[in-house]
Amino acid sequence: MAGDSKFAVVEAVRAAIVRGEYAPNQRLIEVDLCERYGTSRFIARVALQELAAEGLVEFQRNRGARVREVSLDEAIEITEVRKLLEGLQAARAAERVTRAGSAELRGIVRDMRSSVERSELLRYSDLNVRLHATIRDISAHETCARLLRQLRDQTVRHRFSLSLVPGRPTVSLPQHEAIVAAVTARDAAAAEQAMHEHLQSVIEAFRALSLAAAQPASVQLAAVRSAPLQPPTMRSTRRSAVQPAPVQAEPAQP
Repeated sequence: MAGDSKFAVVEAVRAAIVRGEYAPNQRLIEVDLCERYGTSRFIARVALQELAAEGLVEFQRNRGARVREVSLDEAIEITEVRKLLEGLQAARAAERVTRAGSAELRGIVRDMRSSVERSELLRYSDLNVRLHATIRDISAHETCARLLRQLRDQTVRHRFSLSLVPGRPTVSLPQHEAIVAAVTARDAAAAEQAMHEHLQSVIEAFRALSLAAAQPASVQLAAVRSAPLQPPTMRSTRRSAVQPAPVQAEPAQP
């Protein structure tokens, strides 16, 4: 690795954990990290300590560092916090969105619909990440972005698994369309509400997985598929008239 800096090693190890190159509970041996990333043991140790502060790594007495395993129950708690922060981010994006930003969001959601129609689950998952990142960039809320990165990184394994459950994209697609419709209409309240409903759906799906964890695989799959799209109270109290973004191109918002 060019440049023996703590930042470069932290970013490289974080990316490897998020990509699944290091499995939950896998030991992170300093000598191995030095060899892989061309760094010193001091830098490797400091990098592991920083990743521990972010919740991705944990230290065990007399055993060193390992990748921290995040349980489903903890993933639910993390998503409850994400729900609040990403709602704020969506509202901020609705206030700041430009014509170019609106066009980009609509393009992503069109591609997401195409992926669902073609059953391209991996592509849909990638587009999902891209959509949330685009809303983050439009919002330009640095504090939200910093906190959400840490929270998302901790739950990446559970979120990726959930995105690959057959039928799950057909649940989340209309939610993403509603988010995009509200943001591009510059309706901050509706954007925040739509994001809340989307992440509440994720929470309910995680809860279904948690409850079904001791059941056969077929029962677990049925539980996730049947997780509610939106909690009834949220459906009944939503006031916005904004409709999901259509697949066809629309005139750009001002």
